[in-house]
Amino acid sequence: MTDIAHDIPRVRTFSGPSAHAGLGGGLLLALVSATSFGMSGSLARGLLSSGWSPGAIVLARIGLAALVVAPFAVVALRGRWHRLRAQARTVLVYGVLGLAGAQFCFFSAVTTMDVAPALLIEYTAPAAVVVWLWARRGRRPRPSTLAGTGLAAVGLVLAVDLFSGADLAWSGVAWALAAMVGLTAYFLIAADTDTGLPPVALTGAGLVVGTATLAVLAAVGLLPMHATPDPADYRVGSAPWWVPVLLLGLVTAALAYTTGTAASRLLGSRTASFVALLEVVASVGFAWLLIGEAPNASRTVGGLLIIGGVVLAGLDDRRTPRAPHARRRKPATERRVTPDR
Repeated sequence: MTDIAHDIPRVRTFSGPSAHAGLGGGLLLALVSATSFGMSGSLARGLLSSGWSPGAIVLARIGLAALVVAPFAVVALRGRWHRLRAQARTVLVYGVLGLAGAQFCFFSAVTTMDVAPALLIEYTAPAAVVVWLWARRGRRPRPSTLAGTGLAAVGLVLAVDLFSGADLAWSGVAWALAAMVGLTAYFLIAADTDTGLPPVALTGAGLVVGTATLAVLAAVGLLPMHATPDPADYRVGSAPWWVPVLLLGLVTAALAYTTGTAASRLLGSRTASFVALLEVVASVGFAWLLIGEAPNASRTVGGLLIIGGVVLAGLDDRRTPRAPHARRRKPATERRVTPDR
């Protein structure tokens, strides 16, 4: 994955109270991100029912987010454009693979298979992050990470209600696996602290690249585009088409990606990817609120298991020792810890 952050990022946090503050802030940002992402499916459902194509929805969503975040990215760079040029390859991979690629591949998957199994395959990304870190950095996962991975996997199967008779197609499976690769790249690159790019600058640049990529896919016909001015219907009532479009762009993309990238910097790619599984739980809640899909027992139990898996997997980052490449031992009050990425 090219420069996925010099083989995986490092997050710098001090031990003591500041470490707990960083962890708490990272978890809060990750929860905001997961909740924001979880709203996208239900909002998109109303537009799909009114005649919008998936391609038009995702391009409007990412494009609007790019317009909103780009000015903040410019301010965050403070004229240090050389940093953006130096990390051009990383930004390209982040935008093309982590943002546009994951979106395009997922929507391609659901054109030939049910949403539930496609979502299940895409959200094997946390396990892929663990494997990548093990293979590239030699960071063997601890028992709590393995237990959390297994528990979250079982919860994900139940949460997407896979046993309700989902339709599978090999082409869809291939697209969903490609979406998983894109999502894995997103978590790994977002957590990189060695690029010199502020989180909002990376997000803004990535969204611009992602928008351009999706526009090219639409221009060559790989991403069908169709939109209508008809209102979108939800459980709470009808809304003009621009209301869900604004919410998709501002909340489920601009806010979600910005807070998600910042959370990855604080938590590390592994923990951030596990917390992101809560998106599935949030999506069930928003589906109940906006489109009247009440969660059944399977989805409720699945959501609880995902939460348990996230807690178990996150325990490792609270007790990971310092990186072995540290040059000298610092006093306890200044010692830095480097979470497994």
